[in-house]
Amino acid sequence: MHIFQNVLRILHQGLSQRARAANSTNFGSPKYSGVAAAIAIIVVFLASRANSAPMAPSESAAHFSQVLVELIVILIAAKLGGDLLVRLGQPAVLGELIFGIVIGNLYLTGFQGLAIIRSDEIIKILSEIGVILLLFQVGLESDIDKMKKVGMSALLVASLGIAAPFFLGWGVARLFLPDQSVYVHIFLGATLCATSVGITARVLRDLGRIQTRESRIVLGAAVIDDIQGLVILAIVQGIIASVDSGQSLSAVHYVWIVGKAVLFLAGALVLGRWFAKPLFSLVARFKGTDLLLSTSLGICFVFAYIAGLIGLAPIVGAFAAGLILDEVHYRRFCERGEHTIDELIKPLAAFLVPVFFVRMGAEVDIMTLANPSVVGFALALIAVAIVSKQICGLGALEKGIDRLSIGIGMIPRGEVGLIFAAIGASLTIGGEKVVQPPEFAAVVIMVVFTTMLTPPLLKWSLGRTAKSEARLRNSEVGAHNDENADY
Repeated sequence: MHIFQNVLRILHQGLSQRARAANSTNFGSPKYSGVAAAIAIIVVFLASRANSAPMAPSESAAHFSQVLVELIVILIAAKLGGDLLVRLGQPAVLGELIFGIVIGNLYLTGFQGLAIIRSDEIIKILSEIGVILLLFQVGLESDIDKMKKVGMSALLVASLGIAAPFFLGWGVARLFLPDQSVYVHIFLGATLCATSVGITARVLRDLGRIQTRESRIVLGAAVIDDIQGLVILAIVQGIIASVDSGQSLSAVHYVWIVGKAVLFLAGALVLGRWFAKPLFSLVARFKGTDLLLSTSLGICFVFAYIAGLIGLAPIVGAFAAGLILDEVHYRRFCERGEHTIDELIKPLAAFLVPVFFVRMGAEVDIMTLANPSVVGFALALIAVAIVSKQICGLGALEKGIDRLSIGIGMIPRGEVGLIFAAIGASLTIGGEKVVQPPEFAAVVIMVVFTTMLTPPLLKWSLGRTAKSEARLRNSEVGAHNDENADY
């Protein structure tokens, strides 16, 4: 017992030191290094136990213990990776992804302790619940009324930001993968449609430019882009599922697939907003705890289930559920001092979402990059991903608008691109995955590069605009002073 207390005391001291040095990049301090070394020892020990057969009364109990070990390793890797990348000025999600790649490729060193993370079905299910919560959060943070206010420019920017990447990505996939079916080419084109609004919003907020015209257009367009991208994903997924089941696709069938996706989102928004407020008013009368969280999760999972039931991706339903839930619907809960849905969901997402990103990273086999054609395909995807989003800047109609900054702000694919790739890796045609491991690795590399490139490029572009505006203001002030002097 005393030993256990001493271990807790040492860890507490190390973590306290870590908290005090949160804004410092001095990784060489003795206490920080000691804690890092302790964590590394724990990870190695747990990893050595991941594939072992613990003493247990049954196989299911042994598997449960193994899953606990895998989760501990995943969470430690996610938080260390996120911390490191944030210190380097990058989003935490990249650290989770990169550390996942490291975990998934430790077998190259002869260490097999963490190979099970790739194939464990329970980890897969937890990661899929995590991505449902992630899209639910994105929906909660999206405001349809604000999207209406940004006007036609945001709609045109978003539409060009979908069309150009889709067709250019389709063309690149057809050029590099001529032996694959047209449905593979279409899906890879769809993976380039996404835009990560969270990454761009973070950079704009850090720069104090969140209220500029360009920023409002980019953020509005990114949200519209997500909606349109999810519709395209639903359509492409429906087509591939129909082909895999052996159905012949007629014009009527295509129309039905498109109509099903559009009707689901439109119906969810209309009917969802109609019943949400009465539902929360009813639940508010119950005596119990955590009613707001339970009801919100119930709505999220019901919408995700219905989406899957009609052949759409469950994330489409989760996103729609987030869109319909406004704070006005559950105001009675907030009036009595309860947290908002956003605040209640965050702890759950903080646990499950990193499981998804680490697992996605672990799916990447870096040995596939030894093939020059895969590297060439990845570079081509990166080039198309950057160029295609510059086209969308042409959709900004206002005079004097900074179209370059708008195009750069739409570049990062981030978590949404990874979600598209993960769904492609789960779809099959004739028993073969639509997105094979080499293509999956290429898409992940594209996501990493576009996400890393956006912050410095956007800072440069917006800094250039700010300098131009400052020069213009100075010249106007100078001209005004000259007029007063002449007067």
